[in-house]
Amino acid sequence: MMGLWQLRFGVLATLAAIIGLSTLFFTAVLVLVFNTLNLVVIGIFVIAFNIIQWLIAPYMIGALYHVREVPKSENTKLHQMVEEISQKSGLKKPRVMLANIPIANAFAYGSPIAGTRIAVTSGLLNTLNDGEVEAVIGHELGHVKHHDVQVMMFVSILPAIFYYIYITTFYSAMFSRGRDDRGSGAVLIGLASLVVYFVLTLFTLYLSRLREYFADRHSASVVEDGPRKLSVGLAKIVNSTHKLKHARPNAAGGHSSLKALFISDPDRAEADSMALSKATGGAGDRMLVEEVLRKQVNTADRLVELFSTHPNIVKRLKALQELDKASA
Repeated sequence: MMGLWQLRFGVLATLAAIIGLSTLFFTAVLVLVFNTLNLVVIGIFVIAFNIIQWLIAPYMIGALYHVREVPKSENTKLHQMVEEISQKSGLKKPRVMLANIPIANAFAYGSPIAGTRIAVTSGLLNTLNDGEVEAVIGHELGHVKHHDVQVMMFVSILPAIFYYIYITTFYSAMFSRGRDDRGSGAVLIGLASLVVYFVLTLFTLYLSRLREYFADRHSASVVEDGPRKLSVGLAKIVNSTHKLKHARPNAAGGHSSLKALFISDPDRAEADSMALSKATGGAGDRMLVEEVLRKQVNTADRLVELFSTHPNIVKRLKALQELDKASA
């Protein structure tokens, strides 16, 4: 299991790589296209773009996932959980939201104008018991505590920018081919954008996986019997999502667009469920978690994880088991 200092170093190094590579590319584009090297222009462009997308992102997320605020009178128990764990975390209580989607999941998001928000899905409340919901809330408040909402909203948009540059320069090169030298320059910029997009995506995915480990640690520290509750909760989320996708193939449609926000990746539910089943022989949720250490993560698992927003489920549950042993 990664030590705390390794996690912190990994986050800082990954952020430095993402920001450094992005700034370098913006600089190169300004030099090649506008024949200027103006750091002020680069800074203003990058900062303005990210501030705007950060401010409006919560409203886009709310529309995408059918999110509404839950009045305290409607679900007193949920509000009480959020309030108690917020106090233990040293945080102001965020707004409590409900996403009306069948997939069992939860996420934290927000902005200065929208405020900090914790959302649980209707599927989560129907799948987990109170203790497991509490552990999931602890995990999401861990993201708030570590400012993951701001960090991931910032870094997640950067790969998309370079993919957009690649697409636009590709079509620009097609229309200008044979007329002047701008077409070949656009091709070079487009190809470079594609390479940067791929590299940034790998860095962003790695950062996303690290932040999940940090949030799991936070839940384990503020929720009584947190490691066990969160382990069982994650197992239930994975298995219920897997079953839902088989029973209703279109039920998850569109709901994994911003899957890095979720506590568990819906797109990996089937693979994660199979991994857990192999580890335990199809036992119940609690036995499944207790026996998961028997599973060895192989090279193929590690390769798949490189392209995942969340850690391999077996590695993640092993890390929680280690936290449980350390606190015993």
